[in-house]
Amino acid sequence: MSQINGCAACLDSGARNAKKSGESDERLWSLAAWRETPYYTDAERAAPALAESMTRIGDRHRADAVPQDVWDAAADHHAEAGLAALILWIATANFFNRLNTAVKAPVGASWE
Repeated sequence: MSQINGCAACLDSGARNAKKSGESDERLWSLAAWRETPYYTDAERAAPALAESMTRIGDRHRADAVPQDVWDAAADHHAEAGLAALILWIATANFFNRLNTAVKAPVGASWE
């Protein structure tokens, strides 16, 4: 969603944190094309699908902002607590995307 929202600072920090956590270069480099790459499981694909739908809520009528098939895939692959955590993470990331783009947060800035 940081790519959708144009938040370079969030993309940079997210990729750096994922790399520190052991994420592979192939998965990091291909995340923007997650639908077309073989590096993600169905459960992993459910998360960016939900994130994209929640980020682009203005692209659809409110009743179908998150299409049922996207919701069902996320619910099929994530238990209730995990799904709730995913939704909160998506909402929080969208908040920080908007905050950082508004203040023009520089790429590589440390918030520590």
